[in-house]
Amino acid sequence: MPPKFDPSEVKVVYLRCTGGKVGATTSLAPKISTLDLSPKKVGNDIAKVTSDWRGLRITVKMTIQNRQAQIEVVSFAFALIIKALKELLRDRKKQKHIKYNGNITFYDIVNIARQMWHQSLARKLSGTITEILGTSQ
Repeated sequence: MPPKFDPSEVKVVYLRCTGGKVGATTSLAPKISTLDLSPKKVGNDIAKVTSDWRGLRITVKMTIQNRQAQIEVVSFAFALIIKALKELLRDRKKQKHIKYNGNITFYDIVNIARQMWHQSLARKLSGTITEILGTSQ
């Protein structure tokens, strides 16, 4: 049996989910039940926070303290590039292997690189920009 969870202790849980949708509570339950949280309530909170990222697979960071979950979206290059493309929403179950097509300004790529700079291994912003260009290729 796992040890008891101290509610005043801060726990961080990362989840991959589809933006704007309430994920299956059966997949949330094993990760959250040991922390004394309701999977249905957490799923609804995730859906509210990720409504801007509707239809994209994104990573969500949950910080849990005193049985309260604070949810934030972890930024990553692929989702930021697709958001900059302003693609139409697509059903992930019906359309597989989607090819994205469009134009992005260099200004948008620099903004994405500034957001991703803290996660990048590049020393300068120019290195991060080339990483973003490689991802968008």
